Amino acid sequence: MKVVILGANSFIARALAVEMLKEGWDVFLASRNIEELERVAKDLRLKYGKDIKFGEFDATDYESHKGFWDNVLKDFGDVDVAVISFGYLGNNDKALKDFSEARKIVETNYLGAISIINIIADYMERRGKGTIVAISSVAGDRGRAKNFVYGSAKAGLTQYLSGLRAKMFKKGVGVITIKPGFVDTPMTKDLDIPKPLLSTPERVAKDIFKAIKRGKDVVYTPYYWRFIMLVVRAIPEWIFKRLEF
Repeated sequence: MKVVILGANSFIARALAVEMLKEGWDVFLASRNIEELERVAKDLRLKYGKDIKFGEFDATDYESHKGFWDNVLKDFGDVDVAVISFGYLGNNDKALKDFSEARKIVETNYLGAISIINIIADYMERRGKGTIVAISSVAGDRGRAKNFVYGSAKAGLTQYLSGLRAKMFKKGVGVITIKPGFVDTPMTKDLDIPKPLLSTPERVAKDIFKAIKRGKDVVYTPYYWRFIMLVVRAIPEWIFKRLEF
């Protein structure tokens, strides 16, 4: 299997690459920070004896996306699985006062994802097979006072993926929506999160890899977040708006 991972410098993406390399899959890593990506690729190459290909990708440089994908196909060959794992949490309070912050959150998590997924979906539809995996978030299930700008972008992505999945179903292309809860990464290091709710990138990566192999549609990871969000969505609005979380 040949896999392209976008946003490959994230902790979840690196853990996922390890899971795939363990099973002999070929991996192409892409991210904006090419220097760090080269270091990661070299490390994985030494550990797993695979020729790890990598390239520069900027989620918000929309005009470069088509050329990027064409180069991937030229250098790497046909792609079986594409994983969209880039994202930007941002600062919700800052986003309310500074539109550039709000724009960065929305463009990175939503517009950038749609731009490259559209290109990948067109390629896989013409090929008649493939799997697109995109990391959304439980934050998109309901707007919370502390991160609703980020949550709104992830909600948009989740809805987009739902429609794309329905469109691609008869085309032989799978679309998987991944909804992680809180994960122990630099993105969440400054948040006050109860330890029982904090998962590891390795746990999430295993769930993603399992979902790819089983052809799932929507996956909450860890699994218990499905039930947590079921409760959260059921809370009446007049109560929910009074909650401090």
